[in-house]
Amino acid sequence: MSSITRPGDPPGGRRAAAVWGIGVSVYFVAVIFRTSLGVAGLDAADRFQVNASALSTFSILQLMVYAGMQIPVGLLVDRLGTKKVLAIGVVLFTAGQLGFAFSPTYGTALASRALLGCGDAMTFISVLRLGSRWFPARRGPLVAQLAGLAGMAGNLVSTLLLARLLHGIGWTAAFAGSSLAGVVVLVLLLLFLKDHPEGHEPEPFPHRGAAYVRRQISASWREPGTRLGLWVHFTTQFPAMVFLLLWGMPFLVEAQGLTRATAGELLTLVVLSNMAVGLVYGQVVARHHEARLPLALGTVGATALVWATTLAYPGDHAPMWLLIVLCTVLGACGPASMLGFDFARPANPPERQGTASGITNMGGFVASMTTLFAVGVLLDATGDDYRIAFSSVFVLQALGVSQILRLRSRAARREKERLVASRVSSVHVPA
Repeated sequence: MSSITRPGDPPGGRRAAAVWGIGVSVYFVAVIFRTSLGVAGLDAADRFQVNASALSTFSILQLMVYAGMQIPVGLLVDRLGTKKVLAIGVVLFTAGQLGFAFSPTYGTALASRALLGCGDAMTFISVLRLGSRWFPARRGPLVAQLAGLAGMAGNLVSTLLLARLLHGIGWTAAFAGSSLAGVVVLVLLLLFLKDHPEGHEPEPFPHRGAAYVRRQISASWREPGTRLGLWVHFTTQFPAMVFLLLWGMPFLVEAQGLTRATAGELLTLVVLSNMAVGLVYGQVVARHHEARLPLALGTVGATALVWATTLAYPGDHAPMWLLIVLCTVLGACGPASMLGFDFARPANPPERQGTASGITNMGGFVASMTTLFAVGVLLDATGDDYRIAFSSVFVLQALGVSQILRLRSRAARREKERLVASRVSSVHVPA
């Protein structure tokens, strides 16, 4: 059970929910911008006259910047606090979305997506840090899942609203209009967001340039829980991310013969499933901490099984019932990836939470970036054979599972040691 209240835990409450909600709204908008290319992939190919590999470069570059920024962002959050980092992130991803709206060439569009990825990279870790500063530690798993749920809501808006705007008012108006949401959340966070509740200021921690950076990264990486969190995130997140971010729509339309409207409904199903499963996983892990690994591995196994069944199905197209099952199961990938933070969080003290979260968050985005590239290259090499292209998913899943199994015992042992130490410390805290 995860019901221990640690000494000095913040109280939570309505004020915490309101402040945290502002941070989550920033992440919500960032995900709308991040996933906007997923509904515009075919339009982007026509607009910039590019093939599958070049199209995948949009998402690969965006994720490359995102993944590469995770550790620097974690260090920035630990050093500067949530509000400053989130404000910088909003300015960058809004500028990127606006630039994408007016990009006349493939090169300028790439630069805009890179800028968007840089700003997007500053949001989720900041929201996790905000939650840990405003809510008790026992609420950590549920708060993380709710943040992920807000991200999926942003994905849903992108899938439903932005897709309709794109085909209703056109490319420039749709992307430029959506960038106004960034301005709104920037104003909210500048006016109302605070890094921590009164009386719960973090202890001053010395920052000494390169030495501080090396110390933060090495100390976080030495913890088996941080490395296990990274591999859980790596193995669980990418199948759904690749599907929603770019290749789901082309797969359903070109390989499965569906209309864009029907394909859009299936992408929406992935998002709705994600939101439902996220609530369940958050409640289960909050009550039964030992369920983290079975849930993660179970999700990986179910995803691999359904993908294999879909790709190996005889005939030109998989039946609709199987595609529905596939999209429903893919919806569990996002909530399962949040479990990675539940391994990294108890393995690190408060002053390293941002850095550890950054390391963990790299996992799924590195896997997504690798798979996006592999699918694009394989599609071009095989004449758009989606069965071969999507088989690359299984390679990364096998790698990730092997690392999870290798690290699980060490991480569990170390976590028990820290829990015992925490209990002993709480016994000696003066009343």
